[in-house]
Amino acid sequence: MRFSDEFLSELRERNEIVDVISSYVDLRVRGANATGLCPFHNEKTPSFTVYVNTQSYYCFGCGSGGDVISFIKNIENLHYSEAVQMLAERSGLPMPADGFDDGVAKMKRRMLDANREAAKFYHSYMMSPEGKTGLDYFLGRGLSPETIRQFGLGYAPDRWDSLVRYLRKKGYTDSELLSADLAYKTKNGGIIDKFRNKAMFPIIDVKGSVIAFGGRALDDSKPKYVNTSDTLVYKKSYNVFALNLAKRGTDRTLILCEGYMDVIAYHQAGFTSAVAGLGTAFTKEQAKLISKYADEVILSYDNDEAGQKAARKAIDILATTPLRIKVARLQGGKDPDEIIKKYGKDKMQQILLSAVGDVEFDLQRAKQGFDLQTSDGKVAYLGQAVEILSKLSNPIQWDVYASKLASELSVSKEAIVTQIEKKAKQKRSREIKDNFAKAATFNDDALGKVNPERQRNLFAAKAEETLIASLLHNPDFYFKIKDKIYEEDFATALNLRIFKLIARNLDENRPVGVTYFFQDLTDEEAGYLVRLESMRDRLGNTVKECLDCINRMKEEKQERENKNPARMSDDEWAKQFRKLSE
Repeated sequence: MRFSDEFLSELRERNEIVDVISSYVDLRVRGANATGLCPFHNEKTPSFTVYVNTQSYYCFGCGSGGDVISFIKNIENLHYSEAVQMLAERSGLPMPADGFDDGVAKMKRRMLDANREAAKFYHSYMMSPEGKTGLDYFLGRGLSPETIRQFGLGYAPDRWDSLVRYLRKKGYTDSELLSADLAYKTKNGGIIDKFRNKAMFPIIDVKGSVIAFGGRALDDSKPKYVNTSDTLVYKKSYNVFALNLAKRGTDRTLILCEGYMDVIAYHQAGFTSAVAGLGTAFTKEQAKLISKYADEVILSYDNDEAGQKAARKAIDILATTPLRIKVARLQGGKDPDEIIKKYGKDKMQQILLSAVGDVEFDLQRAKQGFDLQTSDGKVAYLGQAVEILSKLSNPIQWDVYASKLASELSVSKEAIVTQIEKKAKQKRSREIKDNFAKAATFNDDALGKVNPERQRNLFAAKAEETLIASLLHNPDFYFKIKDKIYEEDFATALNLRIFKLIARNLDENRPVGVTYFFQDLTDEEAGYLVRLESMRDRLGNTVKECLDCINRMKEEKQERENKNPARMSDDEWAKQFRKLSE
């Protein structure tokens, strides 16, 4: 299906590209652009750029590029129309009223409906006499009936196909139950319930849809925990447990826990801003989701070595967002659930109020294992502390923490600050060298892969590229040069096709910009066009420059069969072009 320019324009306006991509990529905004590590190939230094002004992106490492639709299409592995619909649903924009409704969208709705019915089934069964085993488990964990209802907790019967038979009667097909991961196929071809004899925790997204389940065994069977696998409606690394409830808070502070029961215990005690990641590790995508609903996060992980290591990893991920980070030091129990049961709400309130910042958390962890009563212990600890503080960019923070360390260890504050500055300078120097080395490797290889005729006609192709880039930035130039250029002047078919798309829109008084042409280009060609658009800093932005390009193209047409120039860098090309234009 082809969408109108008007619809796509509104879709992009409602889905600002930095906001959308930030849900998948850690971006650092610099002026009108944002940069980060490319999600489409492995790299250690950022070569992925998002252009805010043109609402497009390009990776100088792999050549991937496009607009917000292209990004969603590629990151989610969707068809173009599916990516459009996903963004439309995200922003509340109705799809064009022409009966459009693809099979994937229908399947997603059916899966969500099936999950909702499954949640009702598990809860109703637990509240029946037959489900007493499940209810006793939750009551035994100290949960009230009101809390059980609030979280929609349930119990999966200790039978092979109770849910399957129930949902079949509701009209759901076996294929739909398998796709939703509510059931699985046996060796003999039948299907049975995925969750059996499990305490059930529905996972609900911020829209209120049941998207998955977590199940805990109530006997000695293995595995102890069974969770919904990734489906069309659920990706565990992109969702957060209980955020649908916690987002209602007004103070924009969230408490991040490790597990379901910790979250539920917090809520029951009145701390309704508690949430938890899904799966074994907290992810960048979950951090980005949380940052939409909070300004501050208090980590409340288990008070054992594994929990503290997990907290440290979560801090690294959260540090890539604007969120303020604090860490609660749990005392009197291994986790929040145990502490609340033992000491009550007031004790937990004190713990949360005394939560320390991420830097102080790191300093406290670094201190462990050192004997600060000895000189060697002090020196070793200070070495770790300087390493931690050198990562900070704020001299005021250096001064504050250096003063604290100096008082604690009877060491000169000036000496500590000097070491921090030295270490920070070394790190900045390495970063600059890494970025310079990365920038030095950027060349035209990606352009040549998409436009294979480019290398054989390098002078002409560069002139074509400069002309296209100039028209993208100065569309009014087209009407001053359109009578001077013909199709046969082009040496490469791709550049000719792009030029004709630009000309078509201008002749029809339609808008011009890279995003308006992506429906007519492949993913690789879309990236190529964004790369040409990014040449703005090398353009003269004059009609004369466009005419010079056309003249160069005509000259090359006369001798292109006999000419085979060596590869030239963009700087060499610019110098040569200026000479030819004089």
